[in-house]
Amino acid sequence: MNINHDFIHISNLSAQKSKILLHSSHKSAETMKTRERYAGVLEWFEENMPVAETELSYVDPFQLIVAVILSAQCTDKRVNMITPALFERFPDPASMAGATHEEITSLIRSCSYPNNKAKHLRGMAEMIVSRFHGVVPGEITELTQLPGVGRKTANVIASVLWNKPVIAVDTHVFRVAQRIGLTPGAKNPLAVELKLTKEIPEEKRPMAHHWLLLHGRYTCTARKPSCKSCGIKGWCSYYTKHSANEW
Repeated sequence: MNINHDFIHISNLSAQKSKILLHSSHKSAETMKTRERYAGVLEWFEENMPVAETELSYVDPFQLIVAVILSAQCTDKRVNMITPALFERFPDPASMAGATHEEITSLIRSCSYPNNKAKHLRGMAEMIVSRFHGVVPGEITELTQLPGVGRKTANVIASVLWNKPVIAVDTHVFRVAQRIGLTPGAKNPLAVELKLTKEIPEEKRPMAHHWLLLHGRYTCTARKPSCKSCGIKGWCSYYTKHSANEW
């Protein structure tokens, strides 16, 4: 009996079997039903990220809406560096509404598109004072009337402040939802929002926005996602396709 020969033969069979099983696993993941994927992803986030919230600093609804407007194409870290001086100077809608464009711009110059954002901030504050009696409105249809507040910003405000069952789709959420395979066929942010809203239970939607956003910010990054250390790779369409190509 040639022990070495038999050992090599058995090892080769084992390796072939492992490849077959792995291929079968990839095939299974590729054919995973959408609801199964959602169930796995949401369960993982609930267990591993039970607390997920905005990283913008604010103390009241007015400060949050200002911070969210400033955060467009700008990091939360940069916004949090800007807002203390801005809020000290303009602590409420009335004071910001009475400011000049130049006064606001001088305090937000280090963020992206300061001129446009200064215009939006002043216009937003003026409308809150004139139309909503100085109080940030609580309905999405009202929020989207404010200058600088689109659907995404309105959804952020509504979910963070009032825990409304809406999903805000920013660049991180859009990318992560597409990569994982949660929104197959969705070509734009609205389509992604509608698909996520359909599949995610109401009570989980406000948190789901932060789960996907933070996952995209720190793990599933745009240029180089950290797939090997990702906790949801077992349900991820992107990981399945790319890891399968290595075999």
